[in-house]
Amino acid sequence: MDTALMLGRGTGLFFIILFSARGSRAQKGDGCGHTVLGTGSGSLASLGYPLSYPTHSVCEWEISVSAGDTLVLRVADLDIHTQNCQVSYLRLFNGIGAGRTEIVKLCHGDVSGSRVVESAGHQVTVQFMSGPHSHGRGFFLSYASSKHQGLITCLEKGNDFTEAEFSKFCPAGCLTDFGEVSGTIPHGYRDSSPLCLAGIHAGVVSNALGGAVSVVSSKGIPHYDSTLANNVTSVAGNLSPSLFTFKTSGCYGTLGLESGVVSDSQISASSVWEWGRHGDKPSVWAPSGSRLKRVGLPWAAANSDSKEWVQVDLKRDKKVTGIITTGSTLPEYQFYVSTYRVHYSSNGQDWTAFQEAGSNQEKVFQGNTNYLQEVRNNFIPPIEARFIRICPSQWHQRIALKMELLGCQLHSARPRIFYPAFPPPQRSTIPPLQGRTTHTPSVRNTTMTQHPHNEVALVAVLVPVLVVVLTAPVLVIVCAWLWKSRKSPEVTYDLPHWDRTVWWKSMKQLLPSKLDGEECVRYSSTARADHQRPRMEPAEYAQPLVSGTMTSLGQRSTFKPEEGADPEYDAPLTPEQYHAYAEPLPASGAEYAIPITIDRVNHVSGATIAFRGPGLLAQTDSSQSGMSMYDTPKSTSDQAAPAKGQLYQVPQNSHNAPCQEID
Repeated sequence: MDTALMLGRGTGLFFIILFSARGSRAQKGDGCGHTVLGTGSGSLASLGYPLSYPTHSVCEWEISVSAGDTLVLRVADLDIHTQNCQVSYLRLFNGIGAGRTEIVKLCHGDVSGSRVVESAGHQVTVQFMSGPHSHGRGFFLSYASSKHQGLITCLEKGNDFTEAEFSKFCPAGCLTDFGEVSGTIPHGYRDSSPLCLAGIHAGVVSNALGGAVSVVSSKGIPHYDSTLANNVTSVAGNLSPSLFTFKTSGCYGTLGLESGVVSDSQISASSVWEWGRHGDKPSVWAPSGSRLKRVGLPWAAANSDSKEWVQVDLKRDKKVTGIITTGSTLPEYQFYVSTYRVHYSSNGQDWTAFQEAGSNQEKVFQGNTNYLQEVRNNFIPPIEARFIRICPSQWHQRIALKMELLGCQLHSARPRIFYPAFPPPQRSTIPPLQGRTTHTPSVRNTTMTQHPHNEVALVAVLVPVLVVVLTAPVLVIVCAWLWKSRKSPEVTYDLPHWDRTVWWKSMKQLLPSKLDGEECVRYSSTARADHQRPRMEPAEYAQPLVSGTMTSLGQRSTFKPEEGADPEYDAPLTPEQYHAYAEPLPASGAEYAIPITIDRVNHVSGATIAFRGPGLLAQTDSSQSGMSMYDTPKSTSDQAAPAKGQLYQVPQNSHNAPCQEID
């Protein structure tokens, strides 16, 4: 285990931190500048960079990574203003100590832009020598283990990359005092900001460890805010062509102090300050006032010493990734905490001080620089605990602060599984049976066949067949019953449908007339609807269905016109009494659908058939086509005169026998 000396410079603060770094060794010489030697990556520069380096100075760094890995070194900048490469140069060696071998020697004019050098083993020596010179910046270099792909240096900016999305590896030690960042997360950073320094400000990488970043570029915004986070101060910036921001895990939400999810009883403190003017009721600066952006008094400690603290109980273990603090926010009480430490616990009894990975020292966070501005610090790695305690180290006038914790549920990505608690075993007073062994009988299942799959297949076939066999007779019976009861009870008398067609009416002319002595039946309009229907020939004239049928049918009527004072046909039925004959003939047929009576008795084959009518006898020959003569019905006002050449026949019975009237 070797010890490396890490020299760095924060925002307005110089710090020297000793840490243990496996495989890394300290630098030696008087020309060493910014240096961070991490376990897997780091950065180093000449003294005074980016200003002029001193004359007649030397510095040497010995770097080691895990055995089996190699080193990738990227020289970001080299500015040596001397022509003598014997006294001013930058040399890289494979290995350390006396057995090292030179990889490359760089001096004036040898470096134009970034240059990448790869080692042959896991150890490298970096040597910088300066002679007399008038000016020059010196050099800046970053390195990383070969297992970290996409190494960039701390000097590269957002506008040095043209991709819309890309991933790079930032080395350790990019927290420098010569970089300028504009913007904040999540709004984004100005494209002129150093990429890795902005990553430290955003809290996605650590200055002591470095790390991979995923970057997304987009269109710039008119203004960039100024904030202080992770010891990096971003300055206000104006409109830029583009900006960049970082992809994160999303575990940066607030944990409920500001919103009130965390109740007052969950916030406690070591002491509370109560103060009031003479004669006034004292005001209490209680722990419940330590909520960020809450109007009113903040929490303030009764004593001004480093033993004071304020803590939050989150009720369960959660993943805490950061904290935001502010001062009193009261102009008349400009109190704030400038540095603090963080302790955490899962039970409220055993406390652990937060340390950065790779360090055995308790980390001191930079707090506020005034009573009003918010300051954010991220925990890398995140804290997993239920209790979070803030311990002020330095303050202005009095210990007072407001805060908010950042993080998420500990198992948000991996749901917690609760296993049922098994009941405790019951105690028994019966001594255990020793030396007794019970034989387990071999029980065969004789009720099941050896091929259960065949039985299942047979059941699957028989069940549908059985259902069809049982259902079919029921369906046949139902259909037969519906067929028998299809006739409407409202229809008392009806003719077959084929008797109403034009075809049948034309065919009836060729049929013989009624036999002699056959009586026609006359129905009265007052007859009962349910009277038994006698045998009879179809009515010669269709009765109207309703009283208004004549008006709706117009001139083409199917009802017999009036003839004399004693017509043979009664008035139409009332609308309440439906008659089956009251249907209009089709428009294509004759206006009066009257069957022609043919005297088959006196007809001789091949002779002329006589059609009898009152006072008119029309004859035609069966062998020639002639126009039949028909009697013309009486004209009415509602009927149009027949067309030219169209005649009508008046129906008559064979013997003009009087019709029998049935009531």
